[in-house]
Amino acid sequence: MDNNNVLLIVEDDPGLQKQLKWCFENYQTVIASDQNEAIAAIRRYNPGVVTLDLGLPPDPANASAGLATLDEILSIAPATKVIVVTGNDDRENAVRAVAMGAYDFYQKPIDIDVLRMIIDRACHLNQLEQEYIKLQQKTQEPLAGIIASSRKMQELSRVVEKTAPTSASILLLGESGTGKEILAKAIHGLSSRADQPFIAINCAAIPENLLESELFGYEKGAFTGAVTQTKGKIEYADKGTFLLDEIGDLPFSLQAKLLRFLQERTIERIGGRKEIPVDVRIICATHQNLQALIDEGRFRSDLYYRISEISINIPPLREREGDAITIATALLNRYSQLNGKKLKGFSKEAVHAIESYPWPGNIRELENKVKRAVIMADGPAVTLEDLEMEQDSDNLIPLNLREVRETAETTAIKRALTYANNNISNAAKLLGVTRPTLYTLFDKYDIQINE
Repeated sequence: MDNNNVLLIVEDDPGLQKQLKWCFENYQTVIASDQNEAIAAIRRYNPGVVTLDLGLPPDPANASAGLATLDEILSIAPATKVIVVTGNDDRENAVRAVAMGAYDFYQKPIDIDVLRMIIDRACHLNQLEQEYIKLQQKTQEPLAGIIASSRKMQELSRVVEKTAPTSASILLLGESGTGKEILAKAIHGLSSRADQPFIAINCAAIPENLLESELFGYEKGAFTGAVTQTKGKIEYADKGTFLLDEIGDLPFSLQAKLLRFLQERTIERIGGRKEIPVDVRIICATHQNLQALIDEGRFRSDLYYRISEISINIPPLREREGDAITIATALLNRYSQLNGKKLKGFSKEAVHAIESYPWPGNIRELENKVKRAVIMADGPAVTLEDLEMEQDSDNLIPLNLREVRETAETTAIKRALTYANNNISNAAKLLGVTRPTLYTLFDKYDIQINE
């Protein structure tokens, strides 16, 4: 049974059961009269939508059975859209049910047309969510960990996909927090070395007097405290990929030794005399301007040319249109699951704030904001207060009317495509235009789409 079309009606009134079943004959309706039957139906049919009478027996006066049923349904099937039905004098419990995670509520007496609209909308949303989940399961993500929808990041992804299978040394350039290490891991995952070690070292995080031994290792007795022979990180990365993060902070005294390794592909441990061959793919990353460091005499030009056979510039988050909310949503889902929360997304004001804020700390700052917000959120959606952000209305839209229209239409189209999982027909319906009109808008605003 296709759960997208299954409607579970939890109602103890036999007359109303028959009326609802007759009115919603286009659905595969399942009837439950009490909490036990409802939970059994949830487990058996996994319905996409549930209508739940909060006045279930044995205690219809305070709806405790109904709320208990709601809580159990959401714990078993959190993606199910539950529409609670209440009496006219029971609005308080209806609001409480929505706070617990119900999709919507409706008050008796029942107007079938209005209830049908609510159910149809809930069913449509459930179907979109299920299709998205299936798409995610079917699609093998070549750039693991990379969440992006902007054109700049799509172009960067294509560069990565082309260069990852090669043996070329790669230099990743970008501001702090843009995800250089995640991108390096994605390159490793797409290479022929994917089943071999990925070893990373941060040149800025290790004191200069320890960095050489961390990189190249040392022999027993090489210096005071060297009581055993110890391999360096480069040697541990043999046959795999080695990331030198913040290469711009590598001491000048070590740059010559690293250059020799890159040329000869052999290392000598400190205190050793034996050359040890190491087969490793080198990826370097930095937020600094290496050319400026070369001009200042702080970085060797020959080392720069050796590590930058391919240079990839990672744009800051503020230049990646649409990526901030896309990444924020993914982070929200991740941390909601980790913290046992059932958050439904961001409030409208929170979405505007995320889109307009320049994010000087890039993805790292965004992740910290969302992680805190998930912990602090009390309601069903994350608010501005949860994010500790303020609405910057000046940055929401440009002043020029033509730019306002273009910005608004481009944003609306991209959002519709996101909601519809790049399904053109569904996106056109959401936007209220025809499919040919939507294709015309794609051309007008140079929006690329993979159907």
